[in-house]
Amino acid sequence: MVKNIAVIRGDGIGPEIVNEALKVLNKVAELYGRTFNYTDVDMGGCAIDKYGDPLPESELKKCVESDSVLLGAVGGNKWNDVPGNMRPEKGLLRLRAGMGVYSNNRPAKIWKQLSDASPLKKEIVDKGVDFIIVRELIGGIYFGEHKTEGDTATDVLRYSEAEIERIGRIGFETAKKRNKKLCSVEKSNVLDSSRLWKKVMHRLAAEYPDVELSDMLVDNCAMQIVKNPAQFDVIVTENMFGDILSDEASMITGSIGMIPSSSLGSTTCGLYEPIHGSAPDIAGKDVANPIGTILSAAMMLRYSFDMNKEADAIENAVSKYLDEGYRTADIMSDGMTLVGCKGCGDLIVKYLTKE
Repeated sequence: MVKNIAVIRGDGIGPEIVNEALKVLNKVAELYGRTFNYTDVDMGGCAIDKYGDPLPESELKKCVESDSVLLGAVGGNKWNDVPGNMRPEKGLLRLRAGMGVYSNNRPAKIWKQLSDASPLKKEIVDKGVDFIIVRELIGGIYFGEHKTEGDTATDVLRYSEAEIERIGRIGFETAKKRNKKLCSVEKSNVLDSSRLWKKVMHRLAAEYPDVELSDMLVDNCAMQIVKNPAQFDVIVTENMFGDILSDEASMITGSIGMIPSSSLGSTTCGLYEPIHGSAPDIAGKDVANPIGTILSAAMMLRYSFDMNKEADAIENAVSKYLDEGYRTADIMSDGMTLVGCKGCGDLIVKYLTKE
């Protein structure tokens, strides 16, 4: 099976962490008889330097025509003075729109080897924390009408049944590939848009009898994420709620360098990237943590290519790496062995075996 992957190395530590993820993908290809073809794409500050545009149409076309996109990170202080509509981050917004991705999927997992880094109490962490938040990405209050008249400001929260249904299906499909539990989060005791959200989610549930659907109000969900996160498998919610909850969830893991993410739409062509930034202050020093990018590649295999065994193999290799006591500087602790970005990638490749 041949898969064509558009590779955006980006800025700062982007090229370094992407290189390590490609090492891992190449090992997967070798072990499982897969073929991955890579097409380099310029986006962000590097594209501004080269083309005067953070994402030229020719580069976007490469992404849209690929089977999926792997992204490192974009941006940096070097481009702070460029016009707002030409900032590196505008390339990312254009990429999401061009690919039609409306679902941002961010896991929150506390690796047992890093449990001491979590701000949560040990008895909470020991129950296990491994869930994913599916956030609607291009609708809701962020994309509604915004206006200010005199001393009054208004922001419109609007969702159609079609918008809710398409993100709801992503939630159900994601749950099918995990532990078959889906929690729909809204504010239906107050908001009409949330009452519509709840209605559509329950209608969809009839199509997914193997997935257990539950409802939770967003304020309760925010409390439960820190009180009892082990109860969650997949959370699906609207844009603003998802923005807030996914940031909260990333903090309970205690290790931002470990967190991958994906953005998906109506096709299997997704955008996969770590949640951290380009960290220009450590670029080129071989100290960045590439695991968030490596795990993003694993998400690509699982959710875009249906290569679950291959994804499992990557995640197991990361776990073995942590078991052996290796750490990059961002998650270093007493008694561990410090390694650099390249060393981290090499060791994960070493521990990668066919499941």
